Formats: sequence, C-alpha cells, structure tokens
Amino acid sequence: MITDECINCDVCEPECPNDAISMGESFYEIDPHRCTECVGHFDEPQCVQICPVACIPVNPAHVETRPMLMAKYERLTAAAPLEPAAPQR
Repeated sequence: MITDECINCDVCEPECPNDAISMGESFYEIDPHRCTECVGHFDEPQCVQICPVACIPVNPAHVETRPMLMAKYERLTAAAPLEPAAPQR
C-alpha cells in the first residue's frame, strides 16, 4: 500500500511490472489484486526500491506468502494477451 506520506513524485508507477500502481484521489494507490510485490519479475519490489520517502509498507490487510504471490503472478501473466507470431516463410 502507499501511505498518505506519498509526495506524488511519479517514480513508482512506471516501475511496476504489473500495472498495479495508479493515481488515486490524492496520491498513488496500489491495486492489491494486481500487486505481486514483484515476485516473478524481480527479487525486490521495485516501487519500494525507488520510493524517495519510504511510504510503501506491506498492507496488513493483504499479507501474502511468496507462493501466493507467485500464483497471482502466474494468473496475471497467463491472462495477458500474447503477441501473434510473425508468419514463417
């Protein structure tokens, strides 16, 4: 989650590989249904690594284990549309 200490610096949103971060009414928010804490993409959550004010703690209402986050990553990536393959000649 992103706390109200967020300064809306815009650095976290483009770093999220799951498009889980978006601008809320007053500051950025994280969609817990899309956030995998970067499991499946990186070793550490990229938003936490880049945040200049350290306002992104784990949301106590959405604590998930690494296996749960990996399962969510697999669901999210399986649902992504695949680019059509180029025709072979």
